[in-house]
Amino acid sequence: MKSEHTTPHALPLKLYLAIGGILIILTVITVTVSRINLGPYNLVVAMIIAMTKALLVALFFMHLLYDNKIYMVIFSLSLIFLAIFIILTMFDTLRRGDIYEEVSKPIRENAVMYDSLKTDTTAVKRHGEH
Repeated sequence: MKSEHTTPHALPLKLYLAIGGILIILTVITVTVSRINLGPYNLVVAMIIAMTKALLVALFFMHLLYDNKIYMVIFSLSLIFLAIFIILTMFDTLRRGDIYEEVSKPIRENAVMYDSLKTDTTAVKRHGEH
């Protein structure tokens, strides 16, 4: 039987150092952009940079680029979809207050149902005093 790996690949040290330098530069960019107020788009920029860094690590340091291409495609697409879903979820949670204003306070401040809460707390206070 023939092995799937026909030739071993050895990457030059310069390539590893270059990828490491790119990762450091992307980290500096992430920190710099986090200090700039882009509103909700700070998350988008951070996710794009994080996704790029993860792809670089997987492709070069984990040698996914030189393995079977289907693994690279599956990993890359999974990472892209994960980033998209996280971004969409965060956009949704950031804007919930615009739709559901009444959640933050009672609809009617003096409703009868809140009176029972007041008496329950005073009963607890009285019980604790004994």
